[in-house]
Amino acid sequence: MHVLTTTQLDTAAQLINGGAVVAVPTPRWYMLAARAADPAAVATILRIKHRPERKPLLLLIDALPTAQAHFKLSTDACALARHLWPGEVALRLPWRADAARLPAMGDPALVGCPDGILGQLLHLMGEPLSAAACSISTPAATADDHPALTADHVAAFNAQAGARISAVVDGGIWPQGRHMTIVDCPHGQSARLHREGTVHPRAVAAALTEGASDVG
Repeated sequence: MHVLTTTQLDTAAQLINGGAVVAVPTPRWYMLAARAADPAAVATILRIKHRPERKPLLLLIDALPTAQAHFKLSTDACALARHLWPGEVALRLPWRADAARLPAMGDPALVGCPDGILGQLLHLMGEPLSAAACSISTPAATADDHPALTADHVAAFNAQAGARISAVVDGGIWPQGRHMTIVDCPHGQSARLHREGTVHPRAVAAALTEGASDVG
């Protein structure tokens, strides 16, 4: 497994473009990332994590207009995206009827717009990524399986799981170790907090309030 610095994101992008899976740091933990449009690369993430195919991966996009091109966005979804993207909140969004659906993303899809190093990589790629925490998924996970918080943790996971991760972008220690906040955004209905996480519920409520003010 190659160890890249944060100044070598172009190399990480080249690897991903070639079908590889790369571990990338986020404020929460290291994520496994691959081209969302590459079924083989997506299948590799599922294999690495022992993740059931019925359990969708996270879809990462670069901006609100990309979400609008692929998904049916409610007023609340637009408000959350405008005020909390890029960041650590993911929205559950229904696909547009005319959109080409991506493998292992589910319907509704879980959609995020990251900031930081992963966001920079996404912009370099110029296309959506599929992603998941660098760890074994439930129900296969044991009490000793935890998401990687350092590049050394990624290397240990890669060796123990025989994961064959192509590279890790070493961004140091990412200490939050918590899930993203998830908000369900059904089309034509009010948004509902699905899971509390790194973005506080009050911030979600504030974004929705601001969104209502924008409309008004």
